[in-house]
Amino acid sequence: MRSYSLIAPGKINLYLEIIGDRPDGYHELAMVLQSISLADKIDIRSIGIETIVVRCDHPLVSTDAGNIAYRAVSLISKQFPEVFARYGGVEITIHKNIPVAAGLAGGSTNAAAVLVGLDLMWELGLTQRELQELGAQLGSDVPFCIGGGTALATGRGEMLSQLPNLDHIYVVLAKYKNLSISTPWAYKTYRQHFGHTYITDTESQENSRHRIHSRPMLSAIAQNGHKEVGKLLHNDLEKVALPEYPQLLKLKEAFASQNVLGTMMSGSGPTMFALTESQSQAEEVKAGVKEKMADPDLEFWIAQFNSSGISITH
Repeated sequence: MRSYSLIAPGKINLYLEIIGDRPDGYHELAMVLQSISLADKIDIRSIGIETIVVRCDHPLVSTDAGNIAYRAVSLISKQFPEVFARYGGVEITIHKNIPVAAGLAGGSTNAAAVLVGLDLMWELGLTQRELQELGAQLGSDVPFCIGGGTALATGRGEMLSQLPNLDHIYVVLAKYKNLSISTPWAYKTYRQHFGHTYITDTESQENSRHRIHSRPMLSAIAQNGHKEVGKLLHNDLEKVALPEYPQLLKLKEAFASQNVLGTMMSGSGPTMFALTESQSQAEEVKAGVKEKMADPDLEFWIAQFNSSGISITH
């Protein structure tokens, strides 16, 4: 087949702990990542000539070589030059539903969809692990976005251990249209304020990584304990983001005042989310927070937890 359409789900963090610095300049992390049904649609088709074309219906998404979906084609074509020469270039059309610069892995999941789509279209026969290794060269969230579901991510986020699926949890997401938070800023600021708490030697980091598997959050997920998962939500980056952006703290407090399992900022923000056990609860929470905040700049979405990553629509 010379064209594919793929669904590319977004993700939230249920847990984000910064352990220390890595030799490569990144942070050593322990995260629990969760796919959600809020998703982009990616159309990919062969165009015969050796060029890469990216289109997107969102004005803030670049369509040049800086776009991570473009870079995904570039990466895979350099890995398999004979195949690229045989099949020619591609046109990628991104239909955006995931908000841009929201901490929901919108760009990463687009790149993941391109890798999966090209593997199929060019008949490369790559395993999921091989696709994830390619994805890790593009960004820390890309490997997770390929397989999705619920996963423990360590290292800089690229080392994945699949966890049991969390069923029947709904998520209400809220983001200020005109607010974005730079991920490098968030991590740099965290380092400035909390670097003294970092585990620095490799052996201690390795021990810490092993201890992660016995953390309460992982036990709660293993038991599909919705209420416990909600109580155990944790994100170290809130320590720098919420003081800097007081409107996010107000938004979190508004969510906490509703009938929710728990509420937290996703990744480096600025999206805030709350968990509920039903769609009707999610609708009530959305209406309650909307009324409480009364801010036209605040956008809302309702989604469900997703048990998989990239999927094909045809």
